[in-house]
Formats: sequence, structure tokens, C-alpha cells
Amino acid sequence: MTEMNIDDYLAQGGKLTSPANVPPRYRGELMRLMASFVDSELAGAAGFADTINDAPGIRNRIAAARITQQKLEHAGKVLAVMGEFGADMARYDRRHDWAARMDRDADLAPARHGDDMRLSVFHYPIQGYVDAVVMNVLMGLATIVQLDELKSSSYTPLAEVFRDIAPREARHVELGLNGLREILTTDEGRAEATRSVEYWRPRVEASFGKAASKRYETLSRFGLRHHPNEELRETWAQRVRDLLMPMGLA
Repeated sequence: MTEMNIDDYLAQGGKLTSPANVPPRYRGELMRLMASFVDSELAGAAGFADTINDAPGIRNRIAAARITQQKLEHAGKVLAVMGEFGADMARYDRRHDWAARMDRDADLAPARHGDDMRLSVFHYPIQGYVDAVVMNVLMGLATIVQLDELKSSSYTPLAEVFRDIAPREARHVELGLNGLREILTTDEGRAEATRSVEYWRPRVEASFGKAASKRYETLSRFGLRHHPNEELRETWAQRVRDLLMPMGLA
């Protein structure tokens, strides 16, 4: 009986379960994918941490603190999978200044900037509580779409982690929507939220990457991705419209 080539195995929906049976090119793409998620969660947590004390009232501060804590926990769960491939877990999260941000009006292409792997949207600074809430809702919806994609990754240990953390990331969006509804009860809050939506919407949209991406073709061939960037972007855009239109923010 002829042994199946591993590329053919993956192309037909095969799953891998440990670093021992992962080929080098697959390993490189898997590590890049995990690093992007970990770095984005660490940078996102750092950004939200700076706004906890801006939140009005204890309940909102608790919600902001919970989001910050859980993003760090989610980064740790994926980092543990990276550790199985030899990543230095003890030093990893001290390698970069996760709170560092670029100019708010910088024109950043949807690519990596600096020496970490965070999505470009996490290079922009958050300005106050309303801005943090809007960013949390828009980026949280994007994270849910991306996790839905990654929960069926061909690397089973990582897919299991993403399935574990997805409900808590969805809860972050719910907390953000609760805060946004409170903000919209005043004219001043609505005006500020509208400005934040206009600011963050194109920047979050850019986080889905380029259409017709060559890297997506590789990830798809390995079973690490299943839907192209433009399809994920449209799914996110529709969910944003469905949520924001009833609020008068779309």
C-alpha cells in the first residue's frame, strides 16, 4: 500500500497532532499564525489596561479589567502550544513593549510593523474609554470571525485551544456592546462613539489582510485556513452592519 504524501493528506482534510509529525514548511506557517495571535492579544491587553481607570463606574472598570486579564490568558494558552515547538515561553512576553503605539494618524499598510507580529490595528493608540469600547466591539467581532476560521485548523492542539477561548472572546464583544449602549444614551457620547467608529472601522477591516493573498493559498493547502481574506472581511462587515445599524452608528 502506497503511503500518502503529507501535503496530499493535509489537502484532503487530514489533521496533525504533535510537533513530531509536522513538516518544516507547515511548522513555519503554524508558528507565524500563532505568533500573530499571541502578539495581537498581548498588545490588545496592554492597550485596554491603559483605559481601565477611564471607565465610568466600578462595573465598567471590572469589565475592562476582565477583558484585559482574559486576553493575557488567551495569549498564554496559544503560547503554550508554541512552547511545544521550542518557543522560549519564559522570555517571549518580555521581548517587546506591548503598550508601544505609533502615531494615531499614521497610514499603516495591512502588514507587520516593528519587531513583533501584532496585527497593524494594534499599533494605533486608544484615546479614552469611548474609543476603547468602540475598538473592542469592532475588533472583537473580527476576532470572532477569525477564530471561527481557526477552530477547524489542521493542527488539532491549536484548534482545541481556539475552540476553548472563542466563547470568552465573544463575551468581550457582549461587554463592549453593553458599554456602547450606555455611551449612546447621551448626545455627547453618541457623537464621540460615531467619531470612533469612523476611525476604527477601516483599520479593523485592514486586519483581514489583502485579497487574493498568496499566503492564504499556502495556509489553505496545509489546512490551517479554509476561507479567503475577502470572504472573512465581508462576514465581519455584515456583522458590524447588523449590530451598528440599529444603534444608528453604521
